[in-house]
Amino acid sequence: MNPLPALQMLALLCATASVAASANAAISVRDDAGNTVTLARPAQRVISMAPHITELLFAAGAGERVVGAINYSDYPEAAKRLPLIGSDSQIDIERVLALRPDLLVVWQSGNTARQLEQLKALGVPVFYSEPKKLEQVATSLTRLGQLMGTEAAAQAAAQQYQQKIAALTARYAGKPVVRVFYQIWEKPIYTLNGEHIVSDALRVCGGQNVFASQKVAAPSVSSEEVLRVNPEAIVGGERHDAEAGIQIWRKYTALDAVKRGNLFMLDSELLVRATPRIADGIAVLCERLETARQRRPGATP
Repeated sequence: MNPLPALQMLALLCATASVAASANAAISVRDDAGNTVTLARPAQRVISMAPHITELLFAAGAGERVVGAINYSDYPEAAKRLPLIGSDSQIDIERVLALRPDLLVVWQSGNTARQLEQLKALGVPVFYSEPKKLEQVATSLTRLGQLMGTEAAAQAAAQQYQQKIAALTARYAGKPVVRVFYQIWEKPIYTLNGEHIVSDALRVCGGQNVFASQKVAAPSVSSEEVLRVNPEAIVGGERHDAEAGIQIWRKYTALDAVKRGNLFMLDSELLVRATPRIADGIAVLCERLETARQRRPGATP
């Protein structure tokens, strides 16, 4: 009897057993709150509790496993067809239970403490997602990929994102600093502090958040405070109302940003949401800040 087929069969059986054992092995991942989340097997039914989480899950190759999401989960296009389980102010717990999730991915800053306690009481594993730095977008992808069993897709997405950020960082390294006021709302006036990922995005472009030292993540500031810090550029989200958003500053002609025409409107979702698309938002932001440099008195065209 030729022993070769028997040895090949044995090797095949061992390989199959190894793959099966790997598929059934427990998965442990540390979330952004420092908790270790352990699953007996890759999650098959996940609910997203924030728009940025929905984007991350799809980018990590796990879109088909997302069975529910919170409102404003509008990217990618397929996310618009997901069953909704409520808003950041009111989650429908009965709806959550009806969807039979085996993993909840929540946003600690966006979901209220009461909601988080209700969700944890369901006995379903909870993963906290709160990327505050650009590099954490990549690690969020890879960790979610581990939990969902889509490591290959997640790794590829993370690598592509990192390459984009690295290229932008290299391109704008050493550029003169531009002092920026980033406005997220005008009545009352709200901005973001240095802990928010938007400040990290500004740094890639050589921008400096004029309210980075604020202790609150999204502080309210007065028009007098903005006038006092006198930003060179003001950046805000695109609005349909011509008199809203950053246009409120046009009457303050003493502001450097107004004198030089540096009121820049961007797609705020590309910068505020901590997803791979932030790289596209940064590319546009860097172009705007380069325009601000070119508009400085005495600047060479």
